[in-house]
Amino acid sequence: MQLKIDDIKKLHQKKYRTEFGYFLVEGEHLILELEKAAEQNTDLQTCELFVTETYQNFSSRFKKNLVSEKHMAQLSDTKTPQGIIAVAPIRSGSNATNKNERAIYLHEVQDPGNLGTILRSLAWFGNFRCLLSPGSVDPYNPKVVRSSMGAIFHVPMELDVPLESLSTRFNSIATLDMNGKGLSDNSFKHFDCYVFGNEARGVPREALQQMNAQAFTIAGCGAIESLNLASAVNMCVYELTR
Repeated sequence: MQLKIDDIKKLHQKKYRTEFGYFLVEGEHLILELEKAAEQNTDLQTCELFVTETYQNFSSRFKKNLVSEKHMAQLSDTKTPQGIIAVAPIRSGSNATNKNERAIYLHEVQDPGNLGTILRSLAWFGNFRCLLSPGSVDPYNPKVVRSSMGAIFHVPMELDVPLESLSTRFNSIATLDMNGKGLSDNSFKHFDCYVFGNEARGVPREALQQMNAQAFTIAGCGAIESLNLASAVNMCVYELTR
């Protein structure tokens, strides 16, 4: 890795993460998860650590660089830096799915916390791939990385996947709708791709009709209008693995 400190500071911005091909991983817990992921993923073995004196004796497979508290504060995205940050390569996405892998498609998801929480659930249950539409929040945004609690290193992801490409790629597609079948219906488990919409706008109905997406409903008591996106995805993923 040839990035200098001044370049690493720029990784807080998406355009530079895209240009340089790296993102930041901050905090001891996330670094330990990154270490685990690197055991299986050779691309991640090129990560480098930047640490203050507090972590200069931290045992790691990654190359360590000692920096001042001042530089750490500039690299950090948090108000009180722990003193340890990794610079990790962005993995190149692949659309070669595993035999038992299901696809979760997120259309224009905007909230970093929602995406991070969804990735945690997909990593927990396993055998899920996350597809993100154009206009979605960057999964390498520091807030997404933190809220994923390391799941981002374990879930296959594809970025900028057009909604209209799904019908040519997947034989069967499911989505959520207030007038659909219940999740307990046995057919719910037999789709290749599950589509979830933007937090406020959902998924364009015309697009769902064109791809012949089958609708399912998470039944509720009707006291409120809708579920949080991450909660809805989590319930569906649980049902798929139950």
